[in-house]
Amino acid sequence: MFLELISFLSSLDSGFNVLSYLTVRAVFAMMTALLITLVLGKWIISKLQHYQIGQVIRDDGPESHLEKKGTPTMGGVLILFAFFLSVIIWGDWNNPFLWIVVVTALLFSSIGFMDDYLKIKKQNSDGLSRRQKIVAQSISAILICIWLISLNSKTIGAELLVPFFKDLIIPLNIFGFLIIGWFAIVGSSNSVNLTDGLDGLAIMPVILISGALAVFAYIGGNYNFSGYLNMPFMPGTGEVFVLCAALIGAGFGFLWFNTYPAEIFMGDTGSLALGAILAVIAIIVHQEILLILMGGVFVAETLSVIIQISYYKRTQKRIFLMAPLHHHYEKKGLAEPKIIVRFWIITLILVLISLASIKIR
Repeated sequence: MFLELISFLSSLDSGFNVLSYLTVRAVFAMMTALLITLVLGKWIISKLQHYQIGQVIRDDGPESHLEKKGTPTMGGVLILFAFFLSVIIWGDWNNPFLWIVVVTALLFSSIGFMDDYLKIKKQNSDGLSRRQKIVAQSISAILICIWLISLNSKTIGAELLVPFFKDLIIPLNIFGFLIIGWFAIVGSSNSVNLTDGLDGLAIMPVILISGALAVFAYIGGNYNFSGYLNMPFMPGTGEVFVLCAALIGAGFGFLWFNTYPAEIFMGDTGSLALGAILAVIAIIVHQEILLILMGGVFVAETLSVIIQISYYKRTQKRIFLMAPLHHHYEKKGLAEPKIIVRFWIITLILVLISLASIKIR
């Protein structure tokens, strides 16, 4: 939307062209999303409290979480509203990747919203059934992947880039692309959801990973930089840089209220959408493998649940004191802030290693 105004102003004075630069729009997108969340945060929290939209706590969860019962949830609405509005203002509406990410956010936030609504209505932690959630996520993921396939000829095709190896690219047929895309989107969505169990635990890794993906998007969308760094040139992906910036701004604004002790939780409305957004952006910039590395905390949380359930079904015993993994450390007596910050530090390290792949090949 703003690009149209810039175009008009540039016809009057060429100096306004600077506002159309990718980096400038990204900075403004980040600041806009940040300000929206900071300004609306308290109002959203009061409205959620007024309508008694509070967190439902698991009966078998850590005792320390009982005091969190009733804390306003569905805070993902705040994150996504700030993200959408910032993208609409500063994004290029003619770029298809913008709309793919926006539609992804809408689809998965809708699934999360329904899950949150049912939990609040029933006043227990049972929202959508596991099957209902997976089916809805799978349909959404496949539709997004088909949309992406239709644009592949304009980027580098349906190919999987292997990090840390020079020119190692694995070609994919349509079926292979759909499988990897489904796994990335559904897996990432649920992984962020499982990680969102402590105050601020999930949102900071989302911010850090968004920052790394922004770097890959900027390089891949710039012909000169991609050539110099020996990375595939992917026309149009530079716009994803603006999307990542908006997501970072919205994330930091939400963290202002979500940091320990949290005044608001993102709920499934936010976590399912944020995970899917990260995956779709990773697919667009062809960094699906690095997403697994950068999201190591998310992966560990998910694996802890899978291992716990599988082992318990076979032996009636538990490997972890409680799953997901962050609850295991809570049960061992670690303070919640310590667990949160340590998981943040681990994510930062993994993100830096992933960024090193740009030169280490």
